[in-house]
Amino acid sequence: MKALVVFAALFFLVPPAINAQSALTITTEPNAIVWIDEIRRGATDASGKLSIAKVSPGRHSVRVRASGFKETTTVLLPGRRSLAVKLVPTTDQAELLFQQAETAREKARDDPALENAADLYRETLKLRPAFPAARVGLARVLLDLNQFKDAHAEIDAARRTKPSYAEASAVEGRIYREEAFNDEAIRSFRRAIREARGVQPEAYVGIAKVYEDKGQFAEAVVEYRKAIAQLSDSEPVIYQMLGAAYERIEKLKEAVAAYEKYLQLAPNGSYAAAIRSILEQLKREAAGEQIIP
Repeated sequence: MKALVVFAALFFLVPPAINAQSALTITTEPNAIVWIDEIRRGATDASGKLSIAKVSPGRHSVRVRASGFKETTTVLLPGRRSLAVKLVPTTDQAELLFQQAETAREKARDDPALENAADLYRETLKLRPAFPAARVGLARVLLDLNQFKDAHAEIDAARRTKPSYAEASAVEGRIYREEAFNDEAIRSFRRAIREARGVQPEAYVGIAKVYEDKGQFAEAVVEYRKAIAQLSDSEPVIYQMLGAAYERIEKLKEAVAAYEKYLQLAPNGSYAAAIRSILEQLKREAAGEQIIP
């Protein structure tokens, strides 16, 4: 029977430099969120450990946040493959409210839950008006509630305290895109990338989505691949987006590989069932492109 040849290595999806990456284990408080170079890489388990499969060589910034503790940023020196981060309990009410707001936002699935998160951010800001991370968190909630004017106001307020703020610029780009101001969105996303010295996957994904809005799917593929290289497989959903973009430019083998990578990383993910159905159809369509006897 004829079978489709699919390159499981996904060499065309991720730059060869990714091969130089190695594993890292973070040890800290249970259920702590960990960012490396401001990219969220996961949360620790009940024992306080997080194993990260891919970390590039060199020096990195590691930020750790756990409920009830003061957020801490430390340095990961080149060559280290384990890092213990000690967190100190906090009684700072603004920080504790901010942590509650972040948790509420991440768990929100409807408008009332989003409004509750927004209220927690506002209570935080009453206690500490100069809290740029809370301003950006509130802007994200307001964006989800389609309150674009108020979301812009929170981004502006965040910048008054922190003028160069890559996350704020990335969120601003998302607001502009939702308002269908594509040129302004691109400018904000590019600003985010400059402010982050090139490492800002949210902005690259944002640019990709703007390109898709304009029907420029080949350009979107390039941006999705940049985001994937920086996220080191921590966000499987980007592979779903990449696969869909490849479909639109009729690169079926590449679409299959991207979708299969999603299933490898998130076999029970929210898109898994739909992707399995899509794969069956794509493999039939792609069988005529590259087959073996």
